[in-house]
Amino acid sequence: MRNPFRYFNSSPEVIRLTVMMYVRYPLSLRQVEDILFERGIDICHETIRFRWNRFGPMFANEIRKGRLHHRSFSHWRWYLDEVFVRINGETHYLWRAVDHEGEVLEVFVTKRRDRRAALK
Repeated sequence: MRNPFRYFNSSPEVIRLTVMMYVRYPLSLRQVEDILFERGIDICHETIRFRWNRFGPMFANEIRKGRLHHRSFSHWRWYLDEVFVRINGETHYLWRAVDHEGEVLEVFVTKRRDRRAALK
């Protein structure tokens, strides 16, 4: 496989750091630029956006592959979460299937409280 970082002047570690800081934390491009400048890395916010567009899907695929590999083990669990919400003044029931990492797997909204239908 070809090296995707071969035409860039900065190291792959710096590229990964910039993209993961932007994706993982609720920061703007300019905030990531300021944080990196404080650490001695002088980079423009447009460069961060370009790297996010180019390398973001690649990093996301790596994370997904790791998660799918871990799901095959027996420690992977999920649970059903029930929340009452008001939509246009009416009470509805929001059912969410959440895994052990806190990631929402499925969402189901009903007017009546029906646990068996939500589990299906």
